[in-house]
Amino acid sequence: MSGARARTAIVVGGGIAGPVLAVALQRAGIAATVHEAYAAPAGDVGAWLGVQVNGLDALRAIGADQPVLRAGVPTPRIEFRSGTGKVLGGIDTTGGAGAGGAPAPAGVSLKRSELYRVLHGEALRRGVEVRYGSRLVGARRTAEGVRAEFDDGSTATADVLVGADGVRSTVRTLLDAGAAPPRFVPILNLAGYSEHVPAGAEPGRLTMVFGRRAFFGYLATPGGRTWWFANPPLRAEPRRGELEAGTDARWRALLADSFAGDRSPALELVAATPEPLRAWATYDLPTVRTWHDERTVLLGDAAHATSPAAGQGASQAVEDAVVLARCLRDLPVPLAFEVFERTRRARVERVVAAGWRTSAAKSPGAVGRVARDAVMPLVLRAGALRGQDQQAWMRRHHVEWDAPALPRAGAVPARG
Repeated sequence: MSGARARTAIVVGGGIAGPVLAVALQRAGIAATVHEAYAAPAGDVGAWLGVQVNGLDALRAIGADQPVLRAGVPTPRIEFRSGTGKVLGGIDTTGGAGAGGAPAPAGVSLKRSELYRVLHGEALRRGVEVRYGSRLVGARRTAEGVRAEFDDGSTATADVLVGADGVRSTVRTLLDAGAAPPRFVPILNLAGYSEHVPAGAEPGRLTMVFGRRAFFGYLATPGGRTWWFANPPLRAEPRRGELEAGTDARWRALLADSFAGDRSPALELVAATPEPLRAWATYDLPTVRTWHDERTVLLGDAAHATSPAAGQGASQAVEDAVVLARCLRDLPVPLAFEVFERTRRARVERVVAAGWRTSAAKSPGAVGRVARDAVMPLVLRAGALRGQDQQAWMRRHHVEWDAPALPRAGAVPARG
C-alpha cells in the first residue's frame, strides 16, 4: 500500500480524538471504524473540562461544533485570586481562533462524560461504526495494510491503524516497545458538583484560586450548581491502586486541611457536594519519539498527553483529528503521517511544556507564592494592554479544512 491513499481506517479509542477523527475521515472519503474498549462511551464521574475556542474552531471545520456548544457552559472569563482573596487579574478567553477562522463566542466547559456522549452521538448520527467492548491486543502489517487483533479473538483489517487510546496507549507500545513511560505530574486531582453557589459568582466565570497549600477552581453554572476542582500537591507518585482505595472521608479531610485559612469558598463548595469524592493522579508525555510507522499513527493523548492545567487536552486532540484526516485526504501513506507529525509536534509539545509549568506554579512554596502573587497582576495587566494573555497562542489557532495538507507540491513543513 506504500504510496497509495488510505480508504479505510481502524481507530482505536473512543474518547475524544477517536470519534472526531472518524467523522473527519468520513468527510475526507475514508471509512473508519472506532473500537472502544469500554462497553459504552467512557465516563468520568466528578470530572469536567474545557473545550477552548481553538478546539471549537477545529470542530467547526468538519461541521461538528454545534452539539458541543449546545452541551457546554460558555466560559468567556477566567479570574485569578490569591488565597487571601485578592484578585490577581483575569483573562478574556473569547475571540476568533485565527486568521480566516469564523469567530467563536467563547470556549465551553462541560462534563467529560457529556462530551463523550455528544461526540459519539454525532459520529453515530453520521453513520460511523463504533464497536464497544473491543479492546486491542495486537497488530501487524499485511501486504495490503494492517491487521488488528482484539481481546475477544476478533480481527479487523484496514489500510491504516490510528491509536487514539490515551496516555496508556497500547498502540504506542506496539509502535515502540521501548517508549518512555508517562511522566507523573506532582499534583492530586479531585472534582465535584456542588449545590452551593458562592456570593458574587457569575455563571461562566471560571475562578482560579492560588491557595496557601493547594490550588482550587470553580465555575458557577446556569443550572444553579457550582462545578469545582482541587489540586493538592502530591510529591510522590502513588502506588498502583492507592488512590482507588481512598475513601470519600479521606478526601474530604484532605481538602479541609488543604484550604483551611484560605479566603475562598472552597470549604463551603466541598461540603455542599453530595456525591462521594474520588481522587486521581495526573500524567503527561513531554515527547514521544515514535509517532508512526508505515501503517500506524498516534494522535491525541497517545502522542502528547498534557496536564489539565493547560486547559488544552481536549482541544489539542480535536485539532489532531482534523489535521490527520486532512493529511490522509490529500497524501499517500506514509507521507500523510510524516506531514501530520511535522505539522503538529512542535505545537503540542509546547502545550505540554506549558501545562507542566502551570502545574508547578500551583504549589510553589512560601517564597515562590509571594513572588507569584506579586508578579502575576503585572503580567496579566501587560497582557490586557497588548490585547492578549501569555497563553493566547494556544487559543488563536485555526485549522483550515479546505487548505491542502501541503502548501505546495512536495513541501514538507519543518518542525517549529
